[in-house]
Amino acid sequence: MKQGYLSQYFKGVAVKTLSAVEADPVKSNQHEFNGVAPLKKIFGTEKQRFDTRFIYLSDNDDEPPTDDGFLTWYESRKPPRSEYRMYYPATAVSMCASAGDELFICLKPDGTILAIVAESGSTIANQIRWLFGVTATHHPGFSIREELESEQDRIAFASRFILEQIGIEIEEKEVSYLEEMLRLFGGRFPKTKEFSTYARSTLNDVSPLDSPDTVLMSWMEREEILFRTLEKHLIAEQLSSGSFFVKADSSSTADVDVDGFISYSLSIQNRRKSRVGHALENHVEQLLISRKIRYDRAKTTENKSKPDFIFPSITEYHDSTFNISLLTMLGVKSTCKDRWRQVLTEAEKISNKHLLTLEAAISENQTSEMQHQNLQLVVPQAIQTTYSENQQKWLVSVEDFMELLNHKQNTVGARV
Repeated sequence: MKQGYLSQYFKGVAVKTLSAVEADPVKSNQHEFNGVAPLKKIFGTEKQRFDTRFIYLSDNDDEPPTDDGFLTWYESRKPPRSEYRMYYPATAVSMCASAGDELFICLKPDGTILAIVAESGSTIANQIRWLFGVTATHHPGFSIREELESEQDRIAFASRFILEQIGIEIEEKEVSYLEEMLRLFGGRFPKTKEFSTYARSTLNDVSPLDSPDTVLMSWMEREEILFRTLEKHLIAEQLSSGSFFVKADSSSTADVDVDGFISYSLSIQNRRKSRVGHALENHVEQLLISRKIRYDRAKTTENKSKPDFIFPSITEYHDSTFNISLLTMLGVKSTCKDRWRQVLTEAEKISNKHLLTLEAAISENQTSEMQHQNLQLVVPQAIQTTYSENQQKWLVSVEDFMELLNHKQNTVGARV
């Protein structure tokens, strides 16, 4: 197991495309996966029953179906006609599975399994394939990866995000900054803009005028680690207080306020989701300020819409005499899913819109639809490598986008 790599969380992974006989309970009750011989590489040859967490992932479900169960690995026939099988029980996840969906069987260091079924053709299926460094399979058997300690398996921003979607909590923190953060922020979470400013200040060797793609990812990576460091400490303090989840009208510390605990847990998840989006906007804004690019943030256009950024300003946007071709609109979303369509209704005067995202490996179906809707995706160079070669030809880097803004701003200045 190597710190900072996938091997920290998984001993090996097996992937295959589900057939109809494996996925459809109407067509078969065998509850076994086919082509399992390669699994001997990670499961050995002895009969074993693995406690298993099942999860079904699609692009349209923020609360994916999950279930707890088991997988049984055994030899059904002895040599010379040796035959191994992998048995699975009916679960809420197996009921969602369809032929063509992708199955990932992930063996964890504690001997349990995370079994992921990802919807065929989905972005999340692309992302998990990229995470584990496997390609789409077109044969009936499993493809195997072991050890997971190559350079591709190093955990960075994009892989951390995908791991969290499959329920893996990343064990990474910057304890050297904890005492300073507690002092500066008074033992609480500061406002996102304040925290973004602090995160940037801890990277003295990063200049905002360096490559904007590299700078943006450096700022985001640092803020993410610092936030998780502070969050882990503050949550631990809350939980260790003893009476934090005790019902207000109870005199017994054993009388736990379950609803309060669930509410607190949900607030943690919601804070994480909203914070990363605001952090991305904050860091994009700092890149613009450093490059002296004129902009307005979250100003009203038509129908009370408030695009994340309008260039060169909202004043020019509402000026009927201003050249529309010199206007630019940028939406900023850490992840897209179906939310990217929201951008299409903002800033109606601008027909060709831009959207900056940190989401890895978006499906070709989705990027093709974006192109059809005249939406240009802006993706940092480090994340562009998760896309197909064909997609990469269309993607715009952060540096490319900044150059576009500079060109338009200089054109506006020349005409004043």
